[in-house]
Amino acid sequence: MSEPSPPRPKRRGRIFRFGAALLVLSAVAAYLVMQYVTGGGGARGCTVISAAHDGASYEFTPEQAGNAATIAAVGTGRGMPERAVTIALATALQESGLRNIRHGDRDSLGLFQQRPSQGWGTERQIMDPAYSAGIFYAHLARVPDYADLPLTVAAQKVQRSGYPEAYAKHEPDATLLASALTGYSPATLTCDGRTQSADPAAVTTAPATASASAAVRGPDAVRSALVRDFGRDALRETGAEVGGVPVPSLTPSPSVTATAHGRTVTVPVPQGKRIDTTGRTEQERGWQLAHWAVANSSALRIQRVSYAGQEWTGGNGGTGGATDSRWHAVHTEGAAGAELSVGAVRIVTGQ
Repeated sequence: MSEPSPPRPKRRGRIFRFGAALLVLSAVAAYLVMQYVTGGGGARGCTVISAAHDGASYEFTPEQAGNAATIAAVGTGRGMPERAVTIALATALQESGLRNIRHGDRDSLGLFQQRPSQGWGTERQIMDPAYSAGIFYAHLARVPDYADLPLTVAAQKVQRSGYPEAYAKHEPDATLLASALTGYSPATLTCDGRTQSADPAAVTTAPATASASAAVRGPDAVRSALVRDFGRDALRETGAEVGGVPVPSLTPSPSVTATAHGRTVTVPVPQGKRIDTTGRTEQERGWQLAHWAVANSSALRIQRVSYAGQEWTGGNGGTGGATDSRWHAVHTEGAAGAELSVGAVRIVTGQ
């Protein structure tokens, strides 16, 4: 007489376990996709803190920081106020998570998910962060009294999104970023300065990107990127108009006169309280340039930035040891050192 066969597992139990495992995998996959689309995955690396010392802060990746700095630079370069920069940053946070992605709904692309088929430009243009920010501001400038509108209303009049209320939730973070990246809040942006890894979703073909500029190496890459963000009017170069209205032209930019000695790029910032066309003081413009350099430190291999008696050092500072990447006061000796610390932004590269 043969031994009785062991009881077979119940088929229902196997199906239940398989279904539960499938649900878990689906949830993990959905989370990873969301992190990828919104830029939430990976090491943060950069932080903006509130100048009001109220505990508010925003953490993001070097890629996101560089894109945000470009959006702010293009806005102020076109004479747009801080409110316009806040609207643009909130829009990009919603549309792409401040990442220059090659995909989206239908043919939507880039930081603002603009569509070539709807007249926003060619695919190559839209994937250039400076161009896409510029065309966004051009549309925003045509919205009557946009600065007085609720942020989500102003953004929606430009974007025509299917989710018009989505922009509002990003206003606190966008306000914090705009205050730092336009120079109103000094020494509030820090990055660890480590080199960022390549992002398969980021543009690699547009020559105006920081990654392409970095290929030039050292101070030349920094100067090229400064001109890209502060000193070039991409829309006027292509002859673009929005509804027959010329795109706001650039104001004279200090980045065009940047000089390099060895590994150091010096960007003059005139002293005093002279106000430019955006309503900012010259020192606020200097802090915008300093924060821009910190935001681009990973892509452009920037090791040190100093301005107005403050200095930031990223990564290991070239010394092989860990350093504090926060801004800190530095001692300048003599009249020449004091003048330089206030009258110029100094950017030291690693190459």
